[in-house]
Amino acid sequence: MRTNPTRRTAFAALVTAAAIGAPALPAHAVTGPAETDNTRGFTARLDIGNGTKACSAALIDPEWLITAASCFAENPAASLTLPAGKPALKTIATIGRTDLTTTGGHVRDVVELVPHADRDLVLARLARPVPNVAPVALSATAPAAGEELRVAGYGRTKDEWAPLKLHTGTFTVNTVEATQVGITGKDGAAVCAGDSGGPALREAGGKVELVAVNSRSAHGGCFGIDAAVTNTAAIDTRVDDVRAWVTAKTSAPRITDFNCDGAEDIAVGDPKATVGGDANAGLVRVLYGGGKGTAEFTQDLDSVPDSAEAGDLFGERLAVFDRNEDGCTDLVVGAPSEDIGTAADAGTVTVLHGAPGGLTKGQAALALEQGTGTGAVKSAASEAGDRMGHALAAGHTADGEPYLLIGVPGEDTGSNADAGNTFYLRGSVNVALGQDSPGVPGVAEKGDRFGTSVSGSPHHIAISSPQEAIGTNTASGSVTVFKHQLSSDAIPAPIAGIDQDTAGISGSAEADDEFGASLSAVAYRPSGAPAATDTLIVVGSPGEAISVNGTSRADAGRVVTLRVTAAGTVSELADIGQDAVGVADDTEAGDRFGASVSAVNTAPNAVGTAAGLRLAVGVPNEAIGTVKSAGAVQTFSLLGAPGDSDSWLAAGNGLPGAAGANQLVGNAIHTTGTRLYIGMPNGPATHGAVHALPWAASAGTTGAVTTYQPGQNGLPAAGQAFGTAIR
Repeated sequence: MRTNPTRRTAFAALVTAAAIGAPALPAHAVTGPAETDNTRGFTARLDIGNGTKACSAALIDPEWLITAASCFAENPAASLTLPAGKPALKTIATIGRTDLTTTGGHVRDVVELVPHADRDLVLARLARPVPNVAPVALSATAPAAGEELRVAGYGRTKDEWAPLKLHTGTFTVNTVEATQVGITGKDGAAVCAGDSGGPALREAGGKVELVAVNSRSAHGGCFGIDAAVTNTAAIDTRVDDVRAWVTAKTSAPRITDFNCDGAEDIAVGDPKATVGGDANAGLVRVLYGGGKGTAEFTQDLDSVPDSAEAGDLFGERLAVFDRNEDGCTDLVVGAPSEDIGTAADAGTVTVLHGAPGGLTKGQAALALEQGTGTGAVKSAASEAGDRMGHALAAGHTADGEPYLLIGVPGEDTGSNADAGNTFYLRGSVNVALGQDSPGVPGVAEKGDRFGTSVSGSPHHIAISSPQEAIGTNTASGSVTVFKHQLSSDAIPAPIAGIDQDTAGISGSAEADDEFGASLSAVAYRPSGAPAATDTLIVVGSPGEAISVNGTSRADAGRVVTLRVTAAGTVSELADIGQDAVGVADDTEAGDRFGASVSAVNTAPNAVGTAAGLRLAVGVPNEAIGTVKSAGAVQTFSLLGAPGDSDSWLAAGNGLPGAAGANQLVGNAIHTTGTRLYIGMPNGPATHGAVHALPWAASAGTTGAVTTYQPGQNGLPAAGQAFGTAIR
C-alpha cells in the first residue's frame, strides 16, 4: 500500500521536522518484530485492486472491519471524500492469518464501505462473517499523552517491500486532538506503506482495546525511503469516540440496495399490469434511493428470461438477498401463474442480480423452472396448478451463506393432489422439502398445500400448510420448523411440526382456522447470549373464530408468536388478537386479522428488546366505520404484552386518503429496519400506491409518510395493482 497523506501540509510538516532536527534512531523491522502467534489475528491485510494498493485493518465484528478511508479514496492527498457502497476496486481481506505463507484464517471480499463524515475512517463489510477470530473491542477511553500503544500492520519493514508476516511496534502518544492522535515510534518502529488502517492498541492486564487506526506517517526508516529520513512520527485516527456510530451500523439489518451505493432501494410488484397488450402479465418497478431514478422490469425485456404473457402475474411475490455475494442486493420475482407448455399456472421464479449500474446490469438473470437447471428443481416436473413461486423467502444463514425458499403449494405428491412442496436452495444444496421428506412431521395428503407460506432467519426456516387437516378439522393448518443445517438425509434438519393441538400452543385446532396462512421469522439474541442464536416466528391464523361474551365471531383471526431456541426447543411467546387486553379496536367477524404478517429485528446483533423487535399485522377485511373491507394494519412489539405497544393504521388514521370499500389495506405489508411499507393496490390511487412510515410513526408518534405511486416519483402513470408485493 502507498500510505498517501490525507493532507499534504500535515505530512510535509512531519517530513520537515525529520529533516531539521529529528534524532537518528536505529530502524529495526520497521513496525517491530514479526508476530509469532495469532494473538492479534483480528488484524487484517487488504489487497485493493489486485495489488494496486495494500492496507491493514482490524476486525471489530464478525462481518465488519475498520480501517482508513484514505485506503479507498481516489486521491487521498486532495480529499478523503469516499462514496458509500461497493468499493470502486475489488478488495480482498485476509483475517486470522498473521503469517501469509500459511493457509490459516479466512479470506473474504469487502462488499460495502461506510465512511465516517469527519475523519480518515471507514467501516468495511465482508461478504460473509468471519468465524473463530475474536474481534477487537473499541476502547471507550481516549488515548492520553505519554501513553504507549502497540501498533500493528502488514506494511513494509526496514528491509522488506512486501513482508509476509504481521509486524508490531511500540509507539508513544504525543498529542491528542478531537479526531486524531499524534504518536512516535520507539526504538525505530514506524508506520510504513501498507500499514495504513492498521490498529493502534492499548494492551494492559491481558485486555486489548482498539484506540485508533493508522492514517499517515513520516515513514522514517521504511524500506525505499531516503536514509536521511529518520522521523518515526505518525498521525492515527481516534475511534474511542465513534463507538455509537460503529454500533449503529454493525448492528443494523441489511438494506435493500440493488445498485450497491449504500442507499436503500425499494421494489414493488404490480402483477396485474398489462404488458405489451397482455393483461395481467405483470411487472416490477424499482425506485433507487439517493435520487438515482427508477426502473421497470417485465418478461419482455432481453435481460429478463421468458416473455410476458396474459395471466403470468409476474411480480405477485418478491424476495431479496445477495445470491452472488457481491454486495449488491438481488431481486427474486415469482410468476406463479406462468404457463409452462400446456401446464397452466405451473409457475416460475426469476432472480435478477444487482450491480453498480442497477438490476440486470451485471450477472445474467437466473431462471428457475421445474424440469430445468439442477438438483431437485430439475428433477421435478412443471404441472398444471403447481404455482411455483406462490411463496418466496430469501436471506443468509448465520454463516453468511445465501439461501432461497420457493413454495410450490399446488404440487401433487403421488396421488395426493395439491399436497404441496417447497424448494430449498443454498450453495450446492438444491433439495425438495415436503411432508413426504425423511423425518418431516406429518403426512403428505390431498389439499394440504404445504409451501403456501415460507419464511426464514439465519438459523431456522418455517413452512406452512394452512389447509392441513388436524384430526377431522379440515383446513385447520400447521407449520413445520427446520434448521439450515442438513440432516443425514441431506435436507434441512426438521425440528418440529406445530399446530393448535400441539402442547403449549394456545387455542385448539378447528376447521378453517388456516393456521400458517402467513409467516414471518426474525433472528433473536436472548439476554446473556453472545450473538443471535434463536428465531422468533410469527404465525397468522386469519380464519380463527374468536368468542366474545359467548358469541363466536368467525374469521376474526389471530396471530401466535413462537420462539425457537438454538437447541431446537419451540415454545409460544404470545397469542395476539384484537380481543387482547389493551389492544386497539374490537374483535369482529370477518376481519381476518393475521392474513399477512411481517416482523423485523431492527438490531439483529444486539440483545433483543421490545423497542427493536417489531411486528406488523394485516387486517384486510376490517370495516372502517361503515366502510366494509377497507382494511387496516396493526403494529406490536414481539416482546411483552400485545397491548403495551400496539398502534393502529388505516386510511384517514395514519395513512393518507379516505377509507374505501374493498381496499383491503393490510394484504400487502413489508418491514425493514427503518420503515414499515403498506401496499394499497386496490385504490384509492388509480394504479395503486405504497406508503412508507418510519417506525416511530407506525408506533403512533409523529412521523412523515412517504408515498410511492405511478404518476409520481418518476414512475409512469400506468399499471393495475402497484403495491401487491414490496421488498
